[in-house]
Amino acid sequence: MRIVYLRITMHEKIIILDFGSQYTQLIARVVRDARVYCEIIPFNKSISFSSNLKGVILSGSPCSVNGEQPPEVDVLSLAKQLPVLGICYGAQLTAKQLGGRVEKSDKREYGRAMLSVKTNGKLFAHMHPESQVWMSHSDSIQALPDQCTVTGTTNSIPVAAFQHNELPLYGLQFHPEVYHSTEGKQLIRNFLYAICGCSGDWTPGHFIEETVDALKAELKDAQVVMGLSGGVDSTVAATLIHKAIGNHLHGIFVDNGLLRKNEFEEVLETYKTLGLNVTGVNARDKFYSALKGKVLPEDKRKAIGACFIEVFDEAAHRIENITYLGQGTIYPDVIESVSVSGPSVTIKSHHNVGGLPETMKLKLVEPLRSLFKDEVRAIGMELGIPSSMLNRHPFPGPGLGIRILGEVTPDQVQLLQEADHLFIEGLKSYALYDKVWQAGTILLPVKSVGVMGDERTYEHTIALRAVTSVDGMTADWAHLPYDFMADVSNQIINRVKGINRVVYDISSKPPATIEWE
Repeated sequence: MRIVYLRITMHEKIIILDFGSQYTQLIARVVRDARVYCEIIPFNKSISFSSNLKGVILSGSPCSVNGEQPPEVDVLSLAKQLPVLGICYGAQLTAKQLGGRVEKSDKREYGRAMLSVKTNGKLFAHMHPESQVWMSHSDSIQALPDQCTVTGTTNSIPVAAFQHNELPLYGLQFHPEVYHSTEGKQLIRNFLYAICGCSGDWTPGHFIEETVDALKAELKDAQVVMGLSGGVDSTVAATLIHKAIGNHLHGIFVDNGLLRKNEFEEVLETYKTLGLNVTGVNARDKFYSALKGKVLPEDKRKAIGACFIEVFDEAAHRIENITYLGQGTIYPDVIESVSVSGPSVTIKSHHNVGGLPETMKLKLVEPLRSLFKDEVRAIGMELGIPSSMLNRHPFPGPGLGIRILGEVTPDQVQLLQEADHLFIEGLKSYALYDKVWQAGTILLPVKSVGVMGDERTYEHTIALRAVTSVDGMTADWAHLPYDFMADVSNQIINRVKGINRVVYDISSKPPATIEWE
């Protein structure tokens, strides 16, 4: 299937060269938050020095510059053309290539440290002389090249920041992009604005206007089909396409019988309010039949995915002259990643309609493929999509099918829907919903003895799961108030017939995962 790349006005751009750091995407999000467009590319991919390219950031890395075949770029050559900011590994690589010395440190720094700024240059403008920063390294710059000057130190290392004396080349041993570097965002803004000369022309309003114009130019009178999930990404993508071509967009929302309570009806009503042309397909029985006898998580996922493709394909074939498939793919799904053992390219497949491009032979249009999740929400807000939909917790593609451990049956789904509804509504009524990144209930394949009135019961156990996170890569269990936990437990046991015990999952990710299957 051919992916259609929309022609959008050239914005000022920053390139982030990725050396495999766990923080690379976070750098990009901070840059985007400063209203500057940026792209992440592998360190070994050639850079196109277009007129709108304003600067380059070198990411950190799990590698050592003194290791065997460390990832490298010609830093000096870059700095002769554009401003360059090296972060952690990027700073060490810069120092070594210019003639400095990088060695294993006697005092490794992990976590918080206090940065003492030694010069009031452009990079540290509007910052305090001392501020907290976040370190994560075992190598240190022991000696700087002659043409560089130390601009920051900590108690443990003599070179926490430096700059070239003649070129716009800067190095930081710490990570300004992480939350714990208290003035890190200001530092990155200084690099973008004061050093690279960016003006901040990457805004939701500009993106909407340019994307809709590009969609009109590409799609013209074409018919577009799109599978909608009720989630943020697909809804925002569909709204943009609809603004461009109106009812030539045909949305399909499949009820797989594994949605939350009343979700199918509520989401369809929201789509109607937004003016989207969406057809709801009730395929619950088909999915339940496909799941019968399936116990292993991967078997259930495959059954749900295959069934979705079949239902979607059948619904799509009722629409005439379809030539495009719309998807809500976002930037993290398409970023090329670098493995620590060498360059590799990994493209994530979209979780909602995986497999469809091969079977339907349509051109693929993805209006959000340049955006991060927080940017998608900002675009959605600008488009007038209800906050109740924009700020919904992430929900797995297989739905409640992977929150019922073991075989899935309609009765179990209904049981879990009722318990989940009470949990989510309870979080909202206690003003806790927006403080949690994701929450849900899990039906365990465990029954236990209980007492209700004068009778003994032998009923199901429900596990509650709530986590705090930034992007789902890591997560901690949410420390919910005891009074809320007591209330929601009583509500579930008293109002959901078939449940007599509620437990709370206090596992972090890693080592656990957010979902149980």
